[in-house]
Order: sequence, then structure tokens, then C-alpha cells
Amino acid sequence: MTHIKLLLTTVFWGGTFIAGKYIAPGIDPYSGSFLRFLIASFFLIFFTIKIEGRLPKLNASQIFIILLLGLTGVFSYNLFFFSGLNYIQANHASLIIANNPILISLCSVIFFKEKINLLKIFGLFISVTGALFVITNGNLFELFTLGIGKGELLIFGCVASWVVYSILGKRAMNDLSPIVCVCYSSIAGTILLFFPAFYKEVFVNMISYKPLEWASLFYLGFFGTVLGFLWYYEGIKRIGPMKAGIFINFVPVSAIILAFMFLKEPITLSLFFGAALVITGVYLANTAGLINHKKN
Repeated sequence: MTHIKLLLTTVFWGGTFIAGKYIAPGIDPYSGSFLRFLIASFFLIFFTIKIEGRLPKLNASQIFIILLLGLTGVFSYNLFFFSGLNYIQANHASLIIANNPILISLCSVIFFKEKINLLKIFGLFISVTGALFVITNGNLFELFTLGIGKGELLIFGCVASWVVYSILGKRAMNDLSPIVCVCYSSIAGTILLFFPAFYKEVFVNMISYKPLEWASLFYLGFFGTVLGFLWYYEGIKRIGPMKAGIFINFVPVSAIILAFMFLKEPITLSLFFGAALVITGVYLANTAGLINHKKN
């Protein structure tokens, strides 16, 4: 059952790109992000109290790091996410974001002195090459002539935000449980997003939102954030972080399939080849981590 839940989690996370694509044209990034995490925070508070028995009190240093988590993993990540989906296809965005685990590993080596081997370095190279292959539609030389588009840069902003969030989260989880970190960072991010969303007249505009937009917001808040998180960390608890982390490889696969089914985004040869490189690279990096973990 744990493996089924982890597989469904990757489908939920792949679906966030499709839901985000539905929202991006009609809802501004601030309002979309605010409503997503308002929904998520409501359910996270409920589940945190159910699992932990209460909402734990935070000291000054914990409040500071929670605010940083909300600023990076919620505020900036989602602004980049919704803004970027205005310019590029959902399947392209998913492959860029698929490099998150690789870059997190690289930053862990730099900041936490974690070990890295040749297999992980090779995985990093293969995965990044795959993402660039997709961005340039199979012509890597375009990087030197046309550069990278606005949409790709915005989605790279997602990656940078999530890497910082993950590094900060590792520090925060020395004192707090994962669900408490996510719950409080979601609340902090929601508060930060309230002010620009209010300026964008979110409470006036939400009256005119279409049913599909509300369904997408609920999907992002509940399935993409709350349920995905709970099942993923349940998997970490039952089968370990290394084995659970390998399931992340399926996120871009599910995003590509769902984008083809719901958004009619074509699966081109460059997309297929780039996806294969990205997934192979992430798998090799995770395998390298698993080997190191067993040795230790």
C-alpha cells in the first residue's frame, strides 16, 4: 500500500503542472498562490493537530527560519511557478523542476559537506543536459544564439527557491517534525502572499473565477500540497528516504502524460529524449545516494 501511495503522490505532483496551467491565464500569480496555500494551510493545521496532538509553540529562532521557509518554498516558488506557466508548456516546466533533487544534492555537498561520487556527478550532468535539450527543442547550440526564454528563467526561479527551501528545511527539522515545518511554512507563506493578493483585489475577483479554476486551486492545495506531502513522508517513514526519493523520478513522466491527455501538449522527439535524460540522471544520482547510504 505504501508503494501505491507513493506512486499516486507522483501523479498528484505531476498534476500540479496541469492545474497550474489551467489557472495561469485567468488568475494572477499572487492570488493563485495565496488561495492555494490558504486551502493547504486549513487542512495542514487539521492534520498537524491530529498527528502531533497540538500546534507546538515556536521560539524566536524557529519563527525566523519558518518565515524564511515561507518566503522561499511558498511565496517565491509559487510566484515563479504560476508566472512561468504563462510562457511555457507544462511538460517543459516539469522537466526543468525535475532537476530539484540533483541540485539539492549538490548544495548538500557544498553546505553540509555530504559525500559525492562520480556516479552522482554523472547523473547531474545527464539530468541538466536533458533539461537543456528540452528547453532548446533538441538544438543545444541555441543557448549561445537565442539564450533562454522568460518562461524557462521563471521556472528556474522555482528550482532555486525550492533548493533554498530544502536546505533551510534540513536545518529547521533539527528541532521540528516535517509536518510541523510544512504546516507553519505554509501559514507563513499564506500571510506573506495575502498583502500582494489583497492589492490585486483577490476577494473581488474570486467571485468571477470559473468552476475549473476553483477545482484547480483545490487540487493544488489539497492533493498537490497536503495529501502529497503526507503520503510522501509516510513513505519515508516506512521504506526510508532513499527508496521513497526514487519515486520522484516519476513526476515528470506523469506530468508529460497528463499534459498530453488534458492540455493536448505534443510529445515531441526532443521532449521524449530530454525526459529520458532527466529521469536517467535523477535515477543515477539517487542510486549513488543509496550506495553511499548502504556503505555508511
